[in-house]
Amino acid sequence: MSEVRIDVHRDATEVTQALRRDVREGLTAEAKWLPSKWLYDARGSELFDRITTVPEYYPTRAEREILRSAAPEIAAVTGMRTLVELGSGSGEKTRLLLDAGTEHGGLRRFVPLDVSSSALSASVDAIASEYPALRVDGVVADFTEPLDSLPGTAPRLVAFLGGTIGNFLPAERAKFFSSVRSVLGEGEWFLLGTDLVKDADTLVAAYDDAEGVTAEFNRNVLRVLNDRLGADFDPAAFEHVAHWDDRHEWIEMRLRALRPMTVTIPGADLTVRFAEGEYVRTEISAKFRPDAVRAELADAGFTLRHWWTDPEGRFAVSLSEART
Repeated sequence: MSEVRIDVHRDATEVTQALRRDVREGLTAEAKWLPSKWLYDARGSELFDRITTVPEYYPTRAEREILRSAAPEIAAVTGMRTLVELGSGSGEKTRLLLDAGTEHGGLRRFVPLDVSSSALSASVDAIASEYPALRVDGVVADFTEPLDSLPGTAPRLVAFLGGTIGNFLPAERAKFFSSVRSVLGEGEWFLLGTDLVKDADTLVAAYDDAEGVTAEFNRNVLRVLNDRLGADFDPAAFEHVAHWDDRHEWIEMRLRALRPMTVTIPGADLTVRFAEGEYVRTEISAKFRPDAVRAELADAGFTLRHWWTDPEGRFAVSLSEART
């Protein structure tokens, strides 16, 4: 097995404090909301893995198709010695990049970063056993907060895949891109997966599958609040809703209260009242147009060098270079 290390930048106490702050801010707002990152405890991660296999959810398949074709070129262009993955995964997409990097001859280190220590430990162990020549340095951290530093020998390739960038509001995206740029040196690389604008029916179906897996995933955020903050949510009292916002060009995932209720959240010292039909927004998933992606990256100090899409033009992977 390869050399393995896990650095914890956020312990359980800090995670709980962050959750408490988000809950107090989001559930006391006039239009209630919760950050999508709290969907992903161990159970939420398992449910999302199931979502990626349902027929309606095309992004994972489309991105995997792109990377299967483009990974050798990515490795050759970047000459990456370190691969950093934000929101780490242990699936085929990660392995496509690792295979290409090791076969190209330059990749020596893999740095997966994730907010979930349990998910990260499983990922690190799996990768270390399959790639014994790689050094694997896991980092428990929240990539939605400013990145202080990232380990590894240059040139580094930072990968942010799965269309997760769509979960950021525009101002949050700008902050995130600038944060990534700040930890990269001139000539290092950023690999980004973006879901593209398409017809509303396809988009809504991807976030409201017939099997109901996405609905269960969405309600999981309430179970997280019950488990971590002692709340008394009844998840069955909320209906999953996927809504396409044509003006902002994003999907909103919401939970709709099926009846009036009062919920206590002792860990946040909060009591929350819901009217029948009231929404809680739990996620946005923005969809992108090529020129907008290029412009946002340029504003943060990146030059877009390569752009790949799947044959149907549903999803894009872009490779950008850090520049002054």
